[in-house]
Amino acid sequence: MLELGIFPVMRIAIGADHGGFLLKEEVRARLAESGHEVVDFGTHSVESCDYPDYARSVGHAVARGTVERGILVCSTGIGMAMAANKVAGIRAAPAQSDEEVRFTREHNDANILTLGAKFVDERRALELIRIFLETDFSGGRHARRVAKISELEHV
Repeated sequence: MLELGIFPVMRIAIGADHGGFLLKEEVRARLAESGHEVVDFGTHSVESCDYPDYARSVGHAVARGTVERGILVCSTGIGMAMAANKVAGIRAAPAQSDEEVRFTREHNDANILTLGAKFVDERRALELIRIFLETDFSGGRHARRVAKISELEHV
């Protein structure tokens, strides 16, 4: 059993479309078992649905601060990232490697991780999520760059 750890315990929003439903369910259960509070925005079946609906819901929860981080799952992770990044205050990143996830947190202060169910299995997804939850934002010169990203929301 892969240990997600108890610290830091967070309130996490999760969502998926039909392509990511099964992986979302596995991840949701494991996060809850590890002590995290998980807010599930759906979908709740493998019936065809539209990923922007779930990206919007999770994005709003993260942007409003009702949760600390978000996780979105679709077939590739790309569509979810594109949709979630339309919500002001969201920095969603698709990632498949440990280093990508670490850099999205350290350098970009990503607040939503998007995963592709076609590319990662449950074990890999949980490892990526562990890194996403445990890695802090580095700040410094990166804070200036993240601020510039935020300014783009007002252009």
